[in-house]
Amino acid sequence: MPLVRVTMIKGKPAEYIKQLSQSIYDTLVEEYLMPKNDMFQIIEQLEPGALIYDRQFGIDGERSDDFILINIESDARRRDEKQAFVARLVEKLAASPGLSPDDVFVRLSANTVMDDWSFGGGKVASDIEYPAG
Repeated sequence: MPLVRVTMIKGKPAEYIKQLSQSIYDTLVEEYLMPKNDMFQIIEQLEPGALIYDRQFGIDGERSDDFILINIESDARRRDEKQAFVARLVEKLAASPGLSPDDVFVRLSANTVMDDWSFGGGKVASDIEYPAG
């Protein structure tokens, strides 16, 4: 049940946002074994100057103005699953919409139980029966 929040500088066209969203979704389904159609994303675009980041911290290259922060909140994953997910995510984002791996900052945050979520209807997620596959 990942909740994705992407923060970026304003100015990208709708097709870019669509490709960005789809690449994140596809990687979650492939690598995080997220159920299909479990798509909840917030794409926020900030005015230039409102997203402040170091251009080189923690990477060998340099970040550009295309830099994005991806925050993903989901149930817990093992370290190897996180590594595989992040590696595949930057590959997919490089292919579509064309982001440099150095411009992709990912933060993974875990919830411990399904009772931490409600998808609506006044029910916690652990009370819902999910369709197979």
